[in-house]
Amino acid sequence: MKIDIKYQPSYSLAVVSLDAGETIQCESGAMVSMSDGISIKTEMKGGVLGALKRSVLGGESLFFNLFSADRNGAEITLAPSLPGDIMTTQVDGTLYLQSGSFLAADPGLDIDTKWGGAKTFFGSEGLFLLKAVGKGPVIASSYGAIHKVSLSGSAPYTCDTGHVVAFTEGLDFDVKRIGGLKSTILSGEGLVCEFRGRGDLYIQTRSTQAFLSWLIPRLPTEGRGGGRGGGHLLGSLLRG
Repeated sequence: MKIDIKYQPSYSLAVVSLDAGETIQCESGAMVSMSDGISIKTEMKGGVLGALKRSVLGGESLFFNLFSADRNGAEITLAPSLPGDIMTTQVDGTLYLQSGSFLAADPGLDIDTKWGGAKTFFGSEGLFLLKAVGKGPVIASSYGAIHKVSLSGSAPYTCDTGHVVAFTEGLDFDVKRIGGLKSTILSGEGLVCEFRGRGDLYIQTRSTQAFLSWLIPRLPTEGRGGGRGGGHLLGSLLRG
């Protein structure tokens, strides 16, 4: 399997070349195009309960699409729904991803959910993180560009909750206020993740929550000169 990322960082596209017999598991809807010689199979990995767990708790699709090559050099292209970057990282152990960042992976990797405790709830990132376990490549996406921070374990590192894409085994985090209560309310920063340990942290340069906070007050609404159109536009945006 060969993975080439093009058009970074704003409108990235993953071009995956497969040899005969190779397979890649993808999030539902991730495929942009594919060449001749690719067959597709849709399944609930982990059975019905496992799929429901990922969907309800992890925010992902119930189904994975498995794309398999019938000949050498068959190609499939993948992209996320939001404009931004794509990264590929080789997992040998465990990688944690925020909901919505998973794009594709080697079929030998187990994609599951992990309880993050109340700290993920208060961090507004959902109660569960996706967990990729095994050995092989993972393709993840972001909103905006992806920036990698390698932590040595000597000092903590702080990141806004809405900018976390993924982090490797060996890192743990706590959600906390930045400064006092007044700073949390007035600074515009809100809650942050404080990471500790040794490993790699991947962050995105833009936040979907920040974008919606900027956009929603500017949408026309009924009684503000926009008729009913703004409400329909907002509904379409929130439905993706």
